[in-house]
Amino acid sequence: QVQLVESGGGLVQAGGSLRLSCAASGRTFSNYAMGWFRQAPGKEREFVATINRSGDATYYADSVKGRFTISRDNAKNTVYLQMNSLKLEDTAVYYCAARFVGFGGERASEYDYWGQGTQVTVSS
Repeated sequence: QVQLVESGGGLVQAGGSLRLSCAASGRTFSNYAMGWFRQAPGKEREFVATINRSGDATYYADSVKGRFTISRDNAKNTVYLQMNSLKLEDTAVYYCAARFVGFGGERASEYDYWGQGTQVTVSS
């Protein structure tokens, strides 16, 4: 089992920045590719970004490309999501997820473990 705990969410004005963190425990963190997803009210959970086990490959949804950056620190068992130039439409609950096999997947079903989520609200 892998336990994932997100933090760093909050209320921010449009154009501002937030950094989300996801702390992992339970298994060897570096064995897992990590991803960030988000879910807005009334919408399906959608892919945001993913990073491979070593941290040298990343992949983003078009909607966040150039604004968000995913990174990881395997020594700290933590994955991050730096969010800049936030827009109203970025408002959602953000989830981190871990997958043991593969990298680059955009489907939630490809991930094995999930955190409880952290709320990000962007105001005008």
